Amino acid sequence: LQAVCTETGARAGILHTAHGDVETPVFMPVGTQAAVKGVLPRDLVSDLDAKIILGNTYHLYLRPGHETVRNLGGLHGFMNWPRAILTDSGGFQVFSLNSLRKITEEGVLFHSHLNGDAHMFTPESTIDVQLALGSDIMMVLDECIPHPCDHDAARHSTQRTVRWAAKAMEHFRKH
Repeated sequence: LQAVCTETGARAGILHTAHGDVETPVFMPVGTQAAVKGVLPRDLVSDLDAKIILGNTYHLYLRPGHETVRNLGGLHGFMNWPRAILTDSGGFQVFSLNSLRKITEEGVLFHSHLNGDAHMFTPESTIDVQLALGSDIMMVLDECIPHPCDHDAARHSTQRTVRWAAKAMEHFRKH
């Protein structure tokens, strides 16, 4: 569903999620580690009328851990948030920790910035983590490359991300 402003031609869409509709464009507060810093969940609803927040797959995977979050009712129960949640794939954090990671066709092997432990993020494993978190909107693992980059590097990265997206979708459909 989409609406178009008769004055400017700007478009807006509506995302229908299990935890409510989200009209776009939208202000999406960032709750990196299952909390929007300095704002209580009730204030996000009553004062800001936030329809969706963003959670960070990488950080939540490392701590408190996606299985812990799953056992506590997913992110909605864990953080007492009644509305929609989008979780990223962790790809940007892995990119920003470029000295701690190695990208292969299989995924990204990275070392935790917390203790140096090795972890492998694959298109499939990031879907599993986001399913455990109970995300309304899950993002696929992507390869983030630095700017500037040449055309071949951008093409190669985009093609890898598309292959990863296909693997993630296939895995999601199975689960």
